[in-house]
Amino acid sequence: MNEKSFEAKLARVSAPAPDPEARLRAKRAALEEFARVHAANQAAEKASEAVSKGLWDALRLFRDDSSHGSTSMAWFVRRNLFAGVASACVVGLGIAMVWPIFSRYGEEPVFATVQATIEADIGPPQESVALSEPPPRALSAPPARLDERAELAASRASGEVQLRKEAEKAARSERVQTNIEPKDGYASAAPQQEGAEEIVVTGVRAKLQASMDMKRQSTAVVDAIMAEDIGALPDANVAQSLQRIPGTTISSNNALALPAPESELASEAGDKFQHFEVNPLRRVADEPVSTFSVDVDTASYSFARRMLNEGRLPQKDAVRVEEMVNYFDYAWPAARSAEVPFEPTVVVSESPWGKGKRLVHIGVKGYEIQRNEAPDANLVLLLDVSGSMDSPDKLPLAVSSMELLLGSLKPTDTVAIVVYAGAAGTVLEPTPVREKEKILGALRNLTPGGSTAGAEGIERAYQLAAANFRKGGVNRILLATDGDFNVGIDDTEQLKGYIERQREKGIFLSVLGFGQGNYRDELAQALAQNGNGVAVYIDTLNEARKVLVQEATSSLFTIAQDVKLQVEFNPATVAEYRLVGYETRALRREDFNNDAIDAGDVGSGHTVTAIYEITPVGSQARLVDEARYSQNRRAASRGSRDEYGFLKIRYKLPGESKSRLLERPIPLASSSTRPELMREVTFSTSVAGFGQLLRGGKFTGPLSYEDVIRQAQSATGEDRFGYRAEFVQLVRKAQAVQRK
Repeated sequence: MNEKSFEAKLARVSAPAPDPEARLRAKRAALEEFARVHAANQAAEKASEAVSKGLWDALRLFRDDSSHGSTSMAWFVRRNLFAGVASACVVGLGIAMVWPIFSRYGEEPVFATVQATIEADIGPPQESVALSEPPPRALSAPPARLDERAELAASRASGEVQLRKEAEKAARSERVQTNIEPKDGYASAAPQQEGAEEIVVTGVRAKLQASMDMKRQSTAVVDAIMAEDIGALPDANVAQSLQRIPGTTISSNNALALPAPESELASEAGDKFQHFEVNPLRRVADEPVSTFSVDVDTASYSFARRMLNEGRLPQKDAVRVEEMVNYFDYAWPAARSAEVPFEPTVVVSESPWGKGKRLVHIGVKGYEIQRNEAPDANLVLLLDVSGSMDSPDKLPLAVSSMELLLGSLKPTDTVAIVVYAGAAGTVLEPTPVREKEKILGALRNLTPGGSTAGAEGIERAYQLAAANFRKGGVNRILLATDGDFNVGIDDTEQLKGYIERQREKGIFLSVLGFGQGNYRDELAQALAQNGNGVAVYIDTLNEARKVLVQEATSSLFTIAQDVKLQVEFNPATVAEYRLVGYETRALRREDFNNDAIDAGDVGSGHTVTAIYEITPVGSQARLVDEARYSQNRRAASRGSRDEYGFLKIRYKLPGESKSRLLERPIPLASSSTRPELMREVTFSTSVAGFGQLLRGGKFTGPLSYEDVIRQAQSATGEDRFGYRAEFVQLVRKAQAVQRK
């Protein structure tokens, strides 16, 4: 291309910077011109109708008088009167026909000015009606009577004037935002903080259907509307018509608030979580033994964080207290050998939310595999590329997360990529990580579209993992998805059964959740549990870095399988107890010694924390009365007076089928606990208290958000990555939302 050609010069011209104030002025001018033109047209219609009515009245008078047989003089008068009236009618009709033309084109410079202003702001309109011509007037069926038509025209003109006034008030209000950016050739209004949006008059937005039924029950998502579309609305009062759109309201400053974006509406009802009730208080005399599976998932914390950052409290069932507690790393003493991967720590402290009660902390930190000791990994990235993943916080974030993961793998590890939408397909055969550019190229070429054949994708991923199986290494599928599987095997039990059979072959599955609106947490939890993997929720790139880089070894390399905890409380010292969290991980007492029962797995360096709230015998804080005819005294006489209970942990080493046992007594409170351990106890207690408050605070008594903040701030410690400081800010946000 010639550098001096017109095309070359045009290519070097940069787009002018957007001017929000000019855009707002242009929109206000467009609204004013629209209201003026329509009011003038309707006034002309009224004048024409009035003249026509006068003509018919004159004709009726002539007809009535003629029937009486008047004299020739009377006939002369009538004839001249008729001629005069007819002439007046002709003149009136001529004015009525010419007036709209002058009113429409008489002030053409106004439209030219508006067009110039908008073109200077956002560029010329595309596939639009140019503003140099007024918007076409909406046509409607003629009323049955002329007086009804005049009344309808006056009402519609009144509604349009009211709309113009509302737009002017919204423009003057402080709530009108000026950070409007051009998008896809049109100007759209950014949503305001309190949910209201501007009315946008534009020539390039797709039109509303003229036959739209405003009274329908389904949600109509409208964030911009054309001038002619306003005239096409079925109700004469435009503001009231728009207000009938579900989700549209008139705010206190008379600004019209259109419905929230579709993603926000869907997020309220589309995300699904398993319902559960919090653990009840139990009498030791009735149920002295508590058994549960470990849980190292963290999805609950990051999902709750996303909701709070958006200014909303999470659903109660989205809050699993144990996952919030286990989101953080704690300085529990670590094991020294992979043969004995745990060194349980037990600490007893006072309860901050129950006077006279105590908390029993059970902390476990898994043995941490060094990078040079890590076995080779055979990974299959199973990515959901269905149409619902077309959002910055979904597929693009998933691809960026996988790119971060590549940086934490060894050159000898292999990565394969399988995608699924309407059907599943292999994008990349197992490829060594040393060919990083090839893997990155395959990831960056992914685009969303279609439905979600998740089950078929899982089958294809397992086939690839089996074909490249590494004996003695890590064979794992990482499923990245935003929600449901709507094609193929969609029954949760069938999927769980299939994944469980593959687990027995040594191929594990972890689930990475993205986005909101159709996020199925309960399915992600079920698949990860049956696949001997973890379920995490990635809401930001920083969370992806935490899970796939900083904690990569714990996410990928398992050091213990089917880990179960069991505590037997001593009736001589404990009257009541309650397990904080782990409601979805409860096991029966007989499951503890049954090696066929699946339980949670622990990865390299993982920390697991469990908290029991207990009421010592003789405490005034006891809530359940002792049974009149119980054998509590006899049982108490058999218990040791220096123990609250006895802890047992069962686990299997990778590849083994028979479990091993660890045992520890739970001593009475001791003042010899090291300060660094008490700091960890204090912080984990603050997180547990926060999680319980988000679920309603059934057992937390007078505990407040301020109490949680004070506890957390006193125990932030080194906080290398700032996660504990972030937690304090989340508590403040929850406090602010709660006060609204």
